[in-house]
Amino acid sequence: MNTSFKISSGFLFIIFSVSLLAPWVAPYSYQEQDTVNILAFPGIDHFLGTDRLGRDLLSRMIYGARVSLFVGVFSTLIALVIGTVYGTISAYVGGKTDNLMMRVVDVVFALPDLLMIILITVLMGRGVVGVFIALTMVSWVTIARLVRGEVLRIKEYPFILAAKALGASHFRIMLREIFPNILGILVVTLSFRIPVAILAESTLSFIGLGIAPPASSWGTLASDGWTAIKFYPHLILFPSLAIFFTILSFNFLGEGLREYLDPRAQIDKR
Repeated sequence: MNTSFKISSGFLFIIFSVSLLAPWVAPYSYQEQDTVNILAFPGIDHFLGTDRLGRDLLSRMIYGARVSLFVGVFSTLIALVIGTVYGTISAYVGGKTDNLMMRVVDVVFALPDLLMIILITVLMGRGVVGVFIALTMVSWVTIARLVRGEVLRIKEYPFILAAKALGASHFRIMLREIFPNILGILVVTLSFRIPVAILAESTLSFIGLGIAPPASSWGTLASDGWTAIKFYPHLILFPSLAIFFTILSFNFLGEGLREYLDPRAQIDKR
């Protein structure tokens, strides 16, 4: 494992730990107001300053990490399950069924992601649930196409043909023979798709279609900071840095996992 993988893993571990322990780690409540220190710059009482309502920015970022990471991780996990099942069935069955299922994927894939996310969010309403459903419904098609390609390749391997000859059921073949052989690429895909979901949620919240106040995510904090960027740049700087370093860490994590799980990369090192 390279240094960037170790550093990014440590950073993500800290971010996840702090977000899970937010009630005990955050110095203030995410909605507690200090009317004496409105729009305060970083200092001893408020390490990252306060917003226009006197709320502690550090505390809101810690609680905001819960929302951003929850939406990013769990929407990607559900999309991974849907896409994996869909793609595996499509490739394994083949024929007209595969053709029909892939045409559905092509139709969804042809629509702009951001446009679909905005449309679903508007229909579902602002909030964590709406953003969560929107990201899940958009993300699964990419995973389905990837899984289908892998299963089409694997299902012609001799051990799959041998399992069929021995009378193994289709469900058993998909679960016990095919799934373990695509697990590595699923893990890598998960690590690359999570930052995409985090960025999408942040974008929606930034333009006012994501998480509704008083709840906060890194996107809503950046949106609040944008209105005061000229005189109080710290309000947008810190949430933006949190988004940037989290996405960068996930990308380094995915790259490290890809190298570790790719047999060809291990052979090249030798």
